[in-house]
Amino acid sequence: MVQDRIIKTEYSEVMQKSYIDYAMSVIVARALPDVRDGLKPVQRRVLYDMHELGIRSDRPYRKCARIVGDTMGKYHPHGDSSIYDALVVMAQEFKKGLPLVDGHGNFGNIEGDGAAAMRYTEARLQKITEEAFLADLDKDVVDFVPNFDETEKEPSVLPVKVPNLLINGSEGIAVGMATSIPPHNLGEVIDAVKAYMNDNNITTRELMRYMKGPDFPTGGIVINKDELAEIYETGVGKVKLRGKVEIEKGKGGKTNVVITEIPYTMIGMGIGKFLSDVAALAETKKTQDIVDIMNQSSKEGIRIVIELRRDADVQNFINMLYKKTRLEDTFGVNMLAISHGRPETLGLKAIIRECVEFQFEVATRKYTNLLEKEQEKKEIQEGLIKACNVIDLVIEILRGSKDRPMAKACLVDGKTEGIKFRSKASLAMAAQLRFTEKQANAILEMRLYKLIGLELQALIKDHEETMANIYRYEDILDRRDSMAQVIVQELESFKKSYGRKRKTVIENGEAAVFEEKKIEEMDVVFLMDRFGYCRTVDSATYERNKEAADAENRFVFTCKNTGRVCLFTAGGQLHTLKVMDVPFGKFRDKGVPVDNISNFNIEKENLIYATSQTELNLYRVLFVTKQSMVKIVDGGEFDVMKRTVASTKLLEGDEVLSVEPFIDQKSVVLQSRDGYFLRFAVEEISAMKKAAVGTKGMKLSEGDEVEAVYYTRAGVEQTIEYKGKKMELGKLKSGARAGKGVKVRV
Repeated sequence: MVQDRIIKTEYSEVMQKSYIDYAMSVIVARALPDVRDGLKPVQRRVLYDMHELGIRSDRPYRKCARIVGDTMGKYHPHGDSSIYDALVVMAQEFKKGLPLVDGHGNFGNIEGDGAAAMRYTEARLQKITEEAFLADLDKDVVDFVPNFDETEKEPSVLPVKVPNLLINGSEGIAVGMATSIPPHNLGEVIDAVKAYMNDNNITTRELMRYMKGPDFPTGGIVINKDELAEIYETGVGKVKLRGKVEIEKGKGGKTNVVITEIPYTMIGMGIGKFLSDVAALAETKKTQDIVDIMNQSSKEGIRIVIELRRDADVQNFINMLYKKTRLEDTFGVNMLAISHGRPETLGLKAIIRECVEFQFEVATRKYTNLLEKEQEKKEIQEGLIKACNVIDLVIEILRGSKDRPMAKACLVDGKTEGIKFRSKASLAMAAQLRFTEKQANAILEMRLYKLIGLELQALIKDHEETMANIYRYEDILDRRDSMAQVIVQELESFKKSYGRKRKTVIENGEAAVFEEKKIEEMDVVFLMDRFGYCRTVDSATYERNKEAADAENRFVFTCKNTGRVCLFTAGGQLHTLKVMDVPFGKFRDKGVPVDNISNFNIEKENLIYATSQTELNLYRVLFVTKQSMVKIVDGGEFDVMKRTVASTKLLEGDEVLSVEPFIDQKSVVLQSRDGYFLRFAVEEISAMKKAAVGTKGMKLSEGDEVEAVYYTRAGVEQTIEYKGKKMELGKLKSGARAGKGVKVRV
C-alpha cells in the first residue's frame, strides 16, 4: 500500500538537512579552491578539458565556445557563463599573478570592459600550465572520479607542482563563508617552500624572509608591513594598499600628479569610480587645486594624470586622494580553502605544509608507476638478451613447433612435446628454458633485424639505462631526502623559467594626513523650481533678480553655504542635503534635480515644505495632517546629520498637509473638504516630540478630511478665495480645538 511507503518527518528537519546539503555542495563543489592545486572545480575542469582536447601551447588557438561547450557537456553542467568567466579570468594578466590560459582576442581590460563573446575569442594552454599543472596525469598520480552522469572520468585534483593557491590567490563566495587570498610572487613562494622543506619547524615570520607579502599584478604599495606576520599566522586580516603616485612638471609651471599603479581592489569599474570621485572633490569645493583630469591608460599600463595649479600643495593633495578616494584601499584576507574535504582557514605555513605533502604524495605515486614500468622493461630486455645468446635454439623451437602456443609453452615451461628438434642436445637444452610470460611474448614478436650486432649492443645499452633508472627510482622512493631533492629541482627550474621581479612594494607607510581647507562661510539663496531643480546663488544676485526668482521658484530662502536644507514630505519623512552639494552659480543656471543629491524621490514623494536647518533651530514647527492631527515640535529636533529620518508619526492612511515655522501666528484656520471652517488659537496646540502623532485639531465627519490650513496674524487682515468668493479669515467665529467648526455656504 502507498501508506506503508509514506515517511512522516518534521518539516523543519527536512529543510535543515536539505539546506546543509546544498550549502556543502556550493562550498566544496563550486565556490572554494582546493588547497592542493589552488583551483576551484570549474577552473580544474576547464584546464583538464583543454588538455584532453590537445589545445597545447605549441598548437593553434581554439574557439572558446568549443572549450566551454565541451567542458559543460562532459564535466561542469552549471551553465556556460560561469565556465567562460572562469576561462577569461585565468587568461587575464591583470588579475592573475601567473596566467594559466593564453587568450587570443578581446579578454577584457583592467578598466572593467568585459571580454568579447566566447564565439569570437580563442584560447590555448600556457606552457607552464602544461608543465606544472597537467604533466604526469598519465602516471596515475591523482585519483580520477566519475563525472556528473558517469560517462567520463575527471581528476579529483590536478597534480600541480607549485603552490598555486598562494601564487594566483583566489576569491569566492560560498554559503555562509567566503575566501579571499591575495596573489604572491612565484619565485618568493618557491623560496619559502624550499625553506620549509629544509626545516619543518620554521616559523611564519621566518618564512616571510623569503616571501615578503602579497605581490599584486597591478603593483601598488602595501603600507602595513608590520601587520602582515599576524595576517599570515592566522589567515585573516586586512592588507592596506596604495596606488603608486609620481610627480611630474607640467606646462606653465603647473604640477602633474601621475598615478602609474593602482590598488588591486580598483580592477574593473574602480578606475571610473576613482575618476568620478576626483572630479567630485573639485565640484564640491573640497579642493580647488585641480585644473584637469586625464586618463591616459593604455595596454602599456596605467597612467592617470591630474593637473594641479601652480601654487598647489602637492603632498597635501596626494594625501587627500588617499583619504577621500580608493587610491588607498584595503584587501580583506581570509585564506579559506578545502583541506581534506572540508573548508578550513589556513595560515601561510599550513598552506605550504599541505602543498608540500601533496607534492610528496604525487611524487610517490609517480615514481612508483615509473618503477613498475622500468621493471617491466627490465624483464623483457633480460629475456631478449638471453634469447639472443641462444638464438639458434630459439629458431629451432620456432621452426619445429606447429603453432604459437606450442612454441610459447616450450619457452616458458620447457615443454618439448610435439616439437621437432635436430638433435637430442637441442631437445635437452629446450627442456631447461624458463622464460617468463612477458619475455616469451616479446621473443615471439621479435623481428629478425634485432639479431644485428649493433641492435644487440643498443639493447644491452637500454638495459643498462633501465637498471640505472630502477636504482634511481628505488632510491627516490626509499629515501625522503632524495624525493625532496627531486621536488626542489623541479621548483628551481620553474623559478628559473617563469620567475619575475616583484611588482608590489612592501613597506610601513605613514598615515595620510591632509589639512582640509576651511570653506569661507557665506549667505546664499536656495532656489527650487516646481520641477524639483535646485541651485544656490549669492545674495546680491538674488536681490537683482528678486521678482523673477520669487515668481519662478516654489521655494526661496536664505541659508549658509556650510549648512543643510530640510525637505518635509507628505509621507512624514524628513530628507536633508548639504548646501555644498547644491550647484552654486548664475541666476539662469538650471541646477540639478533635488533627488540627485538627496534621498528624496520626486516621482514617489510629495514635497510639502523646504527650509534651512539653521532657520528650523530658531523656531518651533507647526504640523497639520489631513486627518486633522496637529502638534508643535521644537525645531532643534530636526537638527540631524542623517540623510533621511521620520519628521512625524502618522496614523494609517494619513498624510502631512502643512509644515510651517511658528513665528507670530495667532490662530489657525482648518478648512475641510465638506466646507467646514474651524478657527482656534495656536496656543491650544500642544508641544510634542516629532515621534508623536499629535492631537485632534478638528472634528471631521466620516469621509471628510482637512483640505487647507491658514494662519492669522495680529493686525494683518487675511483674505482667501473659497469657491469663487472672497472670505476674511479674521471674521470667522473663533472656536475651540477639536470642534466641528462652521459650515460656509456659498
